[in-house]
Amino acid sequence: MSDQHHPDQPAPALFTWEFAADPYPAYAWLREHAPVHRTRLPSGVEAWLVTRYADARQALADPRLSKNPAHHDEPAHAKGKTGIPGERKAELMTHLLNIDPPDHTRLRRLVSKAFTPRRVAEFAPRVRELTDQLIDRFAKTGSADLIHEFAFPLPIYAICDLLGVPREDQDDFRDWAGMMIRHGGGPRGGVARSVKKMRGYLAELIHKKREALSATPAPGEDLISGLIRASDHGEHLTENEAAAMAFILLFAGFETTVNLIGNGTYALLTHPGQRARLQDSLARGERDLLETGVEELLRFDGPVELATWRFATEPLTIGGQGIAQGDPVLVVLAAADRDPERFADPDVLDLARRDNQHLGYGHGIHYCLGAPLARLEGQTALAALFNRLPDLRLAADPADLRWRGGLIMRGLRTLPVKFTPTA
Repeated sequence: MSDQHHPDQPAPALFTWEFAADPYPAYAWLREHAPVHRTRLPSGVEAWLVTRYADARQALADPRLSKNPAHHDEPAHAKGKTGIPGERKAELMTHLLNIDPPDHTRLRRLVSKAFTPRRVAEFAPRVRELTDQLIDRFAKTGSADLIHEFAFPLPIYAICDLLGVPREDQDDFRDWAGMMIRHGGGPRGGVARSVKKMRGYLAELIHKKREALSATPAPGEDLISGLIRASDHGEHLTENEAAAMAFILLFAGFETTVNLIGNGTYALLTHPGQRARLQDSLARGERDLLETGVEELLRFDGPVELATWRFATEPLTIGGQGIAQGDPVLVVLAAADRDPERFADPDVLDLARRDNQHLGYGHGIHYCLGAPLARLEGQTALAALFNRLPDLRLAADPADLRWRGGLIMRGLRTLPVKFTPTA
């Protein structure tokens, strides 16, 4: 490691089980002593970790850091270890997380036409209905695992409805998605197989919807029909691009929301003062604390720990550290969002925090397209949960909870809770 001011004590161990449970002390050490730190990841790939807020924000918007894995100067042993398993083989690489301008600009413009804030707002009643149906299933029992029974199914059924996946196919989707987030907890090669099945299914669905497309859009038209219809100066998405796009909306829009609801609920259950403030505010029918609160939960312990891969297209400097052409760079959002140089009392959860330009949805041209949907789902889920189950409490010692191993995302495997059963 080529850090200018290397302290006496060695860098903390990264990517262990202890680190997964609470990575924040290690990130605080890196921010202070080695803000741009080269490390070997569990996959064997070496990458730079960027941990300070100012450097992170700059890196996220730097055009010299490409999203395209073709720019990775990768040794043979690292081939294919930097994306979603199976996406190369399934021809799903041409999506927004893997491309740069001008292709990124064109695709993003087309998708933005289909994925408008208005469409998300029209979808709010359906998200409320799904939320209530899921809580109804376990409210009578007095206990639940909020990941499997609530945080996981809600965004899957929501995104399926939004995309236009018929109800009778949604349970298949739920199974494939479950496989995709097990991260090594399922059979070997299971993720790649699920990606392949999903890819085949989406291609077929897009083809059917293209055949059935009416001349003018119907009100409340689904997102896949919107993607097929979206054109830019007469230029449409190819079926391959539409399938890759639908896939990444599903992939990016689902696991992040599972973790937003899971991590957010866990943070509230372990910060009783903040949780009481939120419940009082909800009881008075207010929205303000819920809205600032979801942003604060994203900053405090967000669903995306590291931004997706970037690769240097030329030699550059970040935070005083030289980076060679072809080197992978990972921006650590979780570290940047607790940088005391940017946030007052960064390790304190304050649901009313106003100055909160967190990087939980990224920054720059790759800023999360689904942010309005994630906000809607996070706010709806937390409001319903704490309104309907006012004495919700953890049914396990926090030390016994397991966090999912995986590089990019941060989320709990299970979240067992107890509450007074409701009729």
